[in-house]
Amino acid sequence: MQERGLAAYLAELIGTFLLVFFITTVVVLFVSTGEQAQFGSDFAVIGLVHAFLLFGLIVMFGVASGGHFNPAVTLAAWVIKRISSLDALIYMLAQLSGGVLGALLCKGLLLDEGRATHYGAAQVSGLLGGNTQGAIIEAIGVFCLVLVILAAVYSKKSLKDWAPLAIGTTLGFIVMVGGPLDGGSFNPARWFGPALVGNEWGGVWPYIVGPIVGSLLAAAVFRFVLEPGGKAPTESPERVKPASPAAS
Repeated sequence: MQERGLAAYLAELIGTFLLVFFITTVVVLFVSTGEQAQFGSDFAVIGLVHAFLLFGLIVMFGVASGGHFNPAVTLAAWVIKRISSLDALIYMLAQLSGGVLGALLCKGLLLDEGRATHYGAAQVSGLLGGNTQGAIIEAIGVFCLVLVILAAVYSKKSLKDWAPLAIGTTLGFIVMVGGPLDGGSFNPARWFGPALVGNEWGGVWPYIVGPIVGSLLAAAVFRFVLEPGGKAPTESPERVKPASPAAS
């Protein structure tokens, strides 16, 4: 199990800050609101921004922290014993803090423009039956995202050079589908920052319970289906290279 340090914690803080800032900004710019909107919401653009952004952030910070940027990813890494309990807690606090800072910057730059969309805050759409359906969407999306991360990063047979692209494109397509339904958060830090800044909590529990369930299911499938009988690395921290990317 690799030891983490200040550099890893800062990488998670800065990476999540950039992730949430660019996501909330593109949501403000490309999600129409109100009956007088002159154009429709473009979730293809929003999804592509997610994909390219996460790809870039993993390349930037993956060598320092593993590039989680998402408490659901950190939870799964902790469950399969790739990160210690203390480091996992600090990662999550850094991610939540980065999410708030990213949303604050979006509000500072787009105060009037962002008010209608609550500065990118996720909400369960009227297309769904309610919060339960929203939680299911979040769980399915997080399951897909986290399982791709675990398979690409931690599987012995994976092609790790492809991990940033695989992870980024997975986030992109689940946002294209989930965005119109529940805002396409799939990341408690991405939900929390805009919710706090925009004072729109979207029902709260779908964005907490859904990701937890999806993350735990992905860890279980990885442990018992993709890597049955696998063991966590036992090398000393000095011999273990920085974790490959995981993400947002």
